[in-house]
Amino acid sequence: MADQIISAPGLIPYVRDVSLREDETLRDLRELTGELPMGSALQVMAEEGQLLGFLVGLIGARDVLEIGTFTGYSTLCMARALPPGGHLVTCDISDRWPGIAREYWARAGVDDRIDVRVGAAADTLAGLLAEGKGNSFDFAFVDADKANYRRYYELSLELVRPGGLIVLDNTLFFGRVIDPAAQDADTVAIRELNLFLRDDHRVEISLLPMADGITLVRKKTQ
Repeated sequence: MADQIISAPGLIPYVRDVSLREDETLRDLRELTGELPMGSALQVMAEEGQLLGFLVGLIGARDVLEIGTFTGYSTLCMARALPPGGHLVTCDISDRWPGIAREYWARAGVDDRIDVRVGAAADTLAGLLAEGKGNSFDFAFVDADKANYRRYYELSLELVRPGGLIVLDNTLFFGRVIDPAAQDADTVAIRELNLFLRDDHRVEISLLPMADGITLVRKKTQ
């Protein structure tokens, strides 16, 4: 069986050349974000944003939940993939970064589909459950503080409908998950979540060795 071809010289530029469809609005937002402190490290890869939009369209999602907005690149990719009447709730600890995003959402004509909830994400998710939104979202994307990933996962699992999809970003965490010397809270949280997901029979999973690790989680229907 062939090994994964993830580091061959020139391969990533080739993949981008033959598959990436990043328009001017997305490119402008990505380039602006790259100029911010830690911007390049914190935003999703363009290919990952395209994958998120692809998955939203693939499953026919109408209601999407995002945990971790930052400057809204992934938000824009997913909102564009929604059908007329679709709705996306995105959560961030501050309005600073979504404030940057709004101009680009408006340029793309999807700002009316996006509902920004500012505050601690766990509180926001608990509030959605209190509003009766359990089992109502088709799709959730988790890309926030890593130490709380398990909590975000459990709350997302309650909010996503049976058969719905949860996508967790950074599940290889810069390769630190396989480094026994890496014992910081974020790495330990991701490492423990990965092991938990492997044995969580409420869901089906697939960890993609793409970007910084992307785990797809499908909530079982029974």
